[in-house]
Amino acid sequence: MPEHHHHHRRHHSSHRSLNGKNFIILPIVFSVLILGVLSALIVPPVVEFMSMASMFFSDNKHDFSDEYRNIYVPTSEGLEEEEETSAVQTAKPKTPKDKKVIPITSIEYPHYSDQFGELIIEDCNIKVPLFFGDGNVQLNNGVGIYAGSFIPGYGRPILVAGHNVTYFNGLKYAQEGQIVLIRTSYGNYRYEITGVEVHDKDDTTAYDLGAEEETLTMYTCYPFDTIGLTPLRCFVYAKYLSGPVLDNRN
Repeated sequence: MPEHHHHHRRHHSSHRSLNGKNFIILPIVFSVLILGVLSALIVPPVVEFMSMASMFFSDNKHDFSDEYRNIYVPTSEGLEEEEETSAVQTAKPKTPKDKKVIPITSIEYPHYSDQFGELIIEDCNIKVPLFFGDGNVQLNNGVGIYAGSFIPGYGRPILVAGHNVTYFNGLKYAQEGQIVLIRTSYGNYRYEITGVEVHDKDDTTAYDLGAEEETLTMYTCYPFDTIGLTPLRCFVYAKYLSGPVLDNRN
C-alpha cells in the first residue's frame, strides 16, 4: 500500500511538471506564430518604404549605370552660333531652308532606356541626363522622353517626364521666356518656355502628341517637394527655336 501510494505521487508529480512545461512552451510557440504573421504583413511595406525613403533622403546618389546604355557624346556644333543669336535679340529667326538637315539614317536612334542626351535649363538650375523612355530606371537617373512622343529634330511633339523631388524639382522656378537646351550626339536644340500650367493627372488635354510641329512639354508631379505620386501634374510648355532637322525620308 505505501509502495502503491508512492507510485501515484510520482505520476501526479510528472503530470504537474508536464503541465508546467506546457504553460511555458505554448505561449512561446503562440508568440512565435503571431510574430511570423505580423512580419509577413508588415515587413514588405516597411522595406518598400525604407527603400523609397533612402532614394529621397540619402546623401549618396544611387548608381543604376549598369541598367542602361549611354550613347550620348556631347557636340559643340551650333552652340556658339546660337549663343550669338540669343545675345542679339533683333536677329532674324532662321527660316526652314536655313536649318541644318541630317538624314535620320546617319544618327544612332536611341532604343528604349538609352541615355542619348542631356536637358539644361540654367534659370531653373536643371542639368540632367535625358533618356528615351520614362520607366523607373530612366527616371531614377534623369528625365525621360515618353516613347509615344518624338526625339528632338523630328518635327513633332516631345513629352518629357521627371520626378518632382529630384531631377525636375527645378521646374518650380520655370517662367515664360526661359531657354531650354537639349544636347544630343547629333545636335543641340533650343526651346523657349511659353507657359506653365497645373492639370489633373488624367487630363489628356494637357498635351497634344498629334500636333504637326515640334514642341517641348515637360511635366512632373505637383506640388513640388511632395514625396510620392500626387493627383496633379505641373506642365511646362516650350516652343522650338533652333536645332538640326532630322530627315526621315528614304
